[in-house]
Amino acid sequence: MILITGGARSGKSRAAERLANEAAATLGGSVLYIATALPTDDEMVERIARHRESRPQHWHTYEGYQQLSETVRAQSRTHSVILLECITTMLTNLLFDWADGRDPQTLDYDALEQWLYQQVDALLAAFGSVSVESEVIVVTNELGWGIVPDNTLSRRFVDIAGRVNQTLARRADSVYMTVSGIELKIKG
Repeated sequence: MILITGGARSGKSRAAERLANEAAATLGGSVLYIATALPTDDEMVERIARHRESRPQHWHTYEGYQQLSETVRAQSRTHSVILLECITTMLTNLLFDWADGRDPQTLDYDALEQWLYQQVDALLAAFGSVSVESEVIVVTNELGWGIVPDNTLSRRFVDIAGRVNQTLARRADSVYMTVSGIELKIKG
């Protein structure tokens, strides 16, 4: 597994797409792009459209964020490269599913983190079942480099995402960090 991390607009997507193209050319197969974003407002609709336009037409796209372990297992048989963008967006969507509109001050954040880790562990197990002749590329955001959020929900989410990123980085064969459009390989 290759993990690509960095801040917002740091060049993660471009780096991931480049690596996916290179892997597909080397492995001689097709790319599955797993897009986890939801069109929740006009800004997200625009972002999703830009991402769709930047991907090669011959790539296959799966849009969703739930039960991705099942999607990875099913699709890895027909795709030599799986690119998941992005873990933090997936976690955000799962968090809102779990919270189900409840007041953030009343949430059991330990239970939330445990549930999110179950989703991540299932996904990592699915990545582990992918053929050795395949490549998995995962994009995530570094959220802890900015201003400390002013609310409990955001602070707790930054903490959870940071711990998930550490888990992913430990399990990854290679890790890239992107800063200002520059890729730096920091593991592997």
